[in-house]
Amino acid sequence: MQYGVCNLSIVPLRIEPSDASELISQVLYGEHFKILEQRKKWSKIRLAFDTYEGWIDNKQYVEISEDIYADLDSKAPKLSTNLIEFVTDRNEQLYPIPLGSCLNSLPILNHTHDGEFTDKILPKSNLIQTAFMYLNAPYLWGGKTPFGIDCSGFTQMVYKLNGYKILRDASQQATQGEPLSFIEESEAGDLAFFDNNEGQITHVGIIMNDNYIIHAHGKIRIDRLDHSGIYNIDKKMHTHKLRVIKKII
Repeated sequence: MQYGVCNLSIVPLRIEPSDASELISQVLYGEHFKILEQRKKWSKIRLAFDTYEGWIDNKQYVEISEDIYADLDSKAPKLSTNLIEFVTDRNEQLYPIPLGSCLNSLPILNHTHDGEFTDKILPKSNLIQTAFMYLNAPYLWGGKTPFGIDCSGFTQMVYKLNGYKILRDASQQATQGEPLSFIEESEAGDLAFFDNNEGQITHVGIIMNDNYIIHAHGKIRIDRLDHSGIYNIDKKMHTHKLRVIKKII
């Protein structure tokens, strides 16, 4: 088994080993992973944080030893907390890194960082404050940053920045936590899941106080939430059908 760590700001994780393949997620600076298969240009990887799998370009990571991987895996993620910051390499070159980048790998990559970070489990009440940092970020299928993000990437990153681990896709996240029977039982920070006409869970958002929800639909936006689903304030219509509410923490 081989191992790697991302040494660039944002690396696309694709469903197939091709630049034209679908973007299914992103690997942010400092994230470490197992290398499941290696080809001339591409590597299939499994991220340590959520076991998500996909293909990345071989030029966009560095290999690490099993011991280093195990050491990184044993520590709580140390995450950058500003929209964008910089790390500096040994030649004084700057590398931009987005919100939520992992700084545990700095010594391995011979980089330095002078910005702010978090490595603590924060109160549930802090989730909405973190969610506001992504407000108006454009929707991007597979995205995980304020410069492009999807619905489950948004919920995962908000929880991650507060010290909690949830899975990558909405359908996976819906398997976690405890279901609630009514919206009235929910608290700010709980997750609401929504399904399509085939009954598949395809959307997730973070519940706010007073029957509002923050979620990704064109952009990260705030809408009303009722027993039917999400009522889009601009379109004046329901856009998502409520399936279940989960208390994750």
